[in-house]
Amino acid sequence: MDIPNTQVFLDDLVALRRGLHRIPELAFVEEKTADFIQRELFRLGIAATYGGRGMGVVGRIEGRDPAAPVIALRAEMDGLPGDESTGLPFASQHPGRVHACGHDAHMAMVLGAARLLSRGERPAGDVVLVFQPAEEHGGGARVMMQAGTLAGVSAIFGGHVTHHYLTGQIMVTEGVVTAQSDRFVLRVRGKGGHGARPHEAVDAVIVAGFLISALQTLVSREADPIHPTVVTIGRVQAGTAANVIAEEAVLEGSIRTTVEAARDRVLRGIRRMAGAVGALHGAAVVVELVEGYPPVVNTAREASICRRAAERVFGVRHVLPQEHPSMGSEDFAYYLHATPGCFVRLGARREGWDYVPLHSPAFTVDEDVLLLGASYFAEVVREAQRALPRCP
Repeated sequence: MDIPNTQVFLDDLVALRRGLHRIPELAFVEEKTADFIQRELFRLGIAATYGGRGMGVVGRIEGRDPAAPVIALRAEMDGLPGDESTGLPFASQHPGRVHACGHDAHMAMVLGAARLLSRGERPAGDVVLVFQPAEEHGGGARVMMQAGTLAGVSAIFGGHVTHHYLTGQIMVTEGVVTAQSDRFVLRVRGKGGHGARPHEAVDAVIVAGFLISALQTLVSREADPIHPTVVTIGRVQAGTAANVIAEEAVLEGSIRTTVEAARDRVLRGIRRMAGAVGALHGAAVVVELVEGYPPVVNTAREASICRRAAERVFGVRHVLPQEHPSMGSEDFAYYLHATPGCFVRLGARREGWDYVPLHSPAFTVDEDVLLLGASYFAEVVREAQRALPRCP
């Protein structure tokens, strides 16, 4: 894509990203962020609505042809709890909140695509710009769906920056892209007592230890090796003093799977093992299972559209397949339950940089990805409106 005044455009995108990076807000309270986005859309002459706290910002670029396909682009507004350690001059101004997952970059890219699409010749059909709340926690995509944001939309496209790829590379694939995520809580109830007289008690810590070991065999001995499966216990709480046998213990964990059969087996296994370990030690174990985000599954036609657009922006040799699904999760999956679409990954690590994982307080992006991302999203819209059927 030919972009006049490329350096000026990149400088503008960098300014947008840094402005957003300074004001991270947590899920469902992204009010300053929403105001920032609205002001930029209005500056571009794009109509936008904001539903208030807990809702998202939706912009709409009017196309030339009412019968042309309506295409949606999505970015997330929320940040994460935590304190930034990048040392950047535009680091978070909100203590305890940080954009450590690249959502600031995603917003800047979609705003940049909006600028490219709104100047010169308008796109063939309408373009819906979705800036959603609460991707990290709370499933803000469902809020947007319930508000009717995708009504009349033919396809939706989104993406995520990552250090797994270098700047200038993009991952495009059809099928499963991210995993199903679920959470569990195990509440162990034993019988407290004095540390010197264990025979008078039922030690909840011992029961918790058995559960920690047993649950790992769900992956190593029960999951089909060809279906990626992860069971992680991330939090254990028990005990009040060194000489007191704990009466209660709480374990919290995460489950990641990519196929329904593997998920069902893990969930059934957790219930079975909790009951068996509790019975073995004379304790009660209560199991709470919390359903998380479903897998992101890209549709084949829309993945092909993304691939063609990406080849024009990144070059054919820089458009890469995904060999295995990511075990991370993404609420973009909810959009794909109702509307065809494709979710890609954009390399944002400069050559020579150390790899830094998402959600690290040290995470940042090579800002050159902003121009590539904005150009890609604009090209995806134009390619989709050429390729998809006209609206009846």
